[in-house]
This record gives sequence, C-alpha cells and structure tokens, in this order.
Amino acid sequence: MIHRIARYIVDARENRASRLSKDVTLKRIFDLVCAVGAGWNEPAVDAVRATAASCLATGEIPIWFTGTGSSCLGAAWANSAAASALDLDDGHRRARRHPGAAVIPAAFAVAAETGAELEELIASIAIGYEVGVTIAAARTTYGTTGTWASYAVVAAAAALRRTPLGVLEHALAIAGESAPNSLFMSAPPLSVPAPGSSDIKEVIPWSVVTGLVALDLAEGGFTGPRNVLDSSLLFSFADAPPIGESEYISNAYYKLYCCCRHIHAPLEATLRLIEQYKFDPTAIEAIEVETYAGALRISNKSSPASLVDVQYSIPYCVALAALAGPESLLPLTEGALTLDGASALARKVSLAINAEFEDNFPAKTLARVTIVCEGHRYVSQVTEPRGEAGDPPSWEELAAKYVAATRLYATSDQQRQLLAAFEQLRSESDLKPLKRCLADSFKRVHRA
Repeated sequence: MIHRIARYIVDARENRASRLSKDVTLKRIFDLVCAVGAGWNEPAVDAVRATAASCLATGEIPIWFTGTGSSCLGAAWANSAAASALDLDDGHRRARRHPGAAVIPAAFAVAAETGAELEELIASIAIGYEVGVTIAAARTTYGTTGTWASYAVVAAAAALRRTPLGVLEHALAIAGESAPNSLFMSAPPLSVPAPGSSDIKEVIPWSVVTGLVALDLAEGGFTGPRNVLDSSLLFSFADAPPIGESEYISNAYYKLYCCCRHIHAPLEATLRLIEQYKFDPTAIEAIEVETYAGALRISNKSSPASLVDVQYSIPYCVALAALAGPESLLPLTEGALTLDGASALARKVSLAINAEFEDNFPAKTLARVTIVCEGHRYVSQVTEPRGEAGDPPSWEELAAKYVAATRLYATSDQQRQLLAAFEQLRSESDLKPLKRCLADSFKRVHRA
C-alpha cells in the first residue's frame, strides 16, 4: 500500500489543478489562515513558538502574523499550532478529523523553502488531503488526527520537493510508524479515567514535525517499514475508492465556531430557537439536546477550567452562545470562562442519544434541541451544522468569518489587505501579496 500511495504522489504532482479544484483549495487556504488568525495569541501557541526558537534552526520562513521567521520545520510547527489551537480548522467526515491544520502549514513552509509556484502549492495541498483522508478512513480503530496526519504531511512536502519514489516510500513508512500514537486520547469511549483537558488535543502540530522530519530522514538514507499499511488488523483499504479518485479536499467541512464539530448542530439549533421565540436566556429552565454517541465522548463540562474544556463542551458552548451570542465563539477568548450565568445555564443542559441520529453518524452530525422556558417546551427542527461539504460557505461568508475571528488582533487595514490579497490570488494567481500579509505582525492584546 505504501508503494501505491507513493506512486500516486509522484504521478499527481505532475497534474495541473482544474479551475474548480483550484478554487476549492484556495478556500481551504483562506479558511486555515482564518483559524491561525484566531488562535495565534494563545499561550499554547506561544509555547510552541518559543520552543521552536530555542530548539530548531533559525530561518526566514514566516511564522504567520508575528513578523518573525524560523526554519521550515519551526514555521510549519508554529503555524500548525496556531491553526489548531481554537478548533476552528476544517475537518473531514471520512477521516473524522482535521487534515487542513497539518497539511496547509507544512505545504506553505516547504513551498517557501523550495520557491514553489502557486500551481505546485495547490497540487501539494490537494495531494496531502487525499493521502491523509485515505489512510484515516482505512483505519480499523479510532484515532486522533495526529495518528495519521504525518502521512499527509509527507505527501504534501514530498510533492513540492519532488522526492524520488523509493525515498518517498521510506518517508511515508517512517512517518507512519513514528506518528503520535495518542493511545489515551484515542481510547474507547468507556475508558477510565477519561482523558483530561490539555493543549495536546489531537497532536496535530507534532504530527507536522514528525512528517517533515521523516522526509528529511528518508532523504538522508534512513529506512522505514514499508509494509506498515499492509496489516489487515490495523487498516482496511479494500472497500475504499482507490487513492486519487475521491478528491477529498473538495468534500471537507468548514467550521464557523471555535469548538468541536459535535457541538455545532446543537449550538445552531439553540440559537435558531432563541431567535425565533425571543427567549430571555436567563429565564430558560432546561435545554434538552438529542444527539449521537460520538458527541457524548467529549468532556462536556459545565464548569470548564480552560478554553480547551470549552471547545469540548456542548452544555457550556450552548449556554455561552445563548447568553452572549455566537460572536462569543468567534473567536473564543478567556472571557468565556468567567461569563456570568454560563455555568449555571450549562448545568441545565442535558444530553441524550437519538437512535436515528446515531445511525446517520459519521456521515451526518445531527441534533435536535428542546428549550423549556416559563413552563413551555419549544422544539427545534433536526439540525445539521452549517459549512458541510454539500453546502460550503461562499467567499463572502469566509471573509466575514475572517473579519470576526481576527477582530481582536488585526487592524482594519490588515484585514482589508489580506482580503485583497486573496482576491488577487484568485484572479491573478499572485502569491506575493498574501505572503506579505502573513509575514506582517498582528497586535498583542490581553487574552481576556
């Protein structure tokens, strides 16, 4: 299987993107830049940047929105950390996880290293998604993004470096066997104790490091177990489409709030009920959420101690949005932890499994919400979150998301310049304005 994947990468990097796939990939880039802009000011991201500066080689490859640079490895690591910090990055149903926060920072860093043109960058990102989602979907056990994203990083980076086939096979094998195992975070749903909140999350940034180092090692003659994907105990490729036939980059989803995808449908159902019936949120007596078992795997704390806790709590995010509006989750800030009444309302949220919704998961993430207020019960429609692959946001909607997500850090001029840079990228295929914007520095603000 490693040979088939490596052969796909070598062949696919020679193909020019169609107009449709180019537009889709540019949207993915824009969406990822938005996630970085929202998350770049987080303490965990500062820690990664500081560690990269002290432990890795210096360089001129931009660490986005900081005005500083690092080596290819350091920049990719730091930008991936910012992209995944607030859970605003994209995801894919078949992978059940998040390819963009690994693939796109790695591809941009290697493209800067190699001097790649836009067409090559676009191809490498699409290749990274295809390889990553193909392998993730073939896993026979559940795993976080970090358990498979290293393969995707190797694929994108090797496409840009034009790594020979034999070397590429070893790079993929090294990346797969060296990837973060996330045994605790990937544990069965009834594991005891449940994983505690931490900045490790899905280990996406470290999978970027693993993938890029694996490629360097293979290029230096280091070898890996090239039959790593051939175990029927660990992987099942038989029922999946052959690699290269799915265009997985075209059917990933977008996120409009800084929280786990399991939360988006109940959140939107709650907001629609409040808008429709004009509730006073402080008068709500109960919020009943019907969902699927996967949504009950996250921590769902009603009194979160950190922003990571918030990102994985249906009750708290629903309460937060009900009291402070959807803007409280775009971006998510420390102020969310101290909002008056949020924990009290979150304790009034109950979760239950709906058998129909369970049957539809993971193809669909459905929810229905009932709000009890002043003795009356108000029931939402069955709700699917916005941003799904079948109904992706427009460029205008992504622009609004970017402005909202970066409003605390970027000046109005910086926002206008970046939006103009993407317009120029779309119309003239000119990367230079975007590179200048990414190399610029946002302002530091108090995290509350």
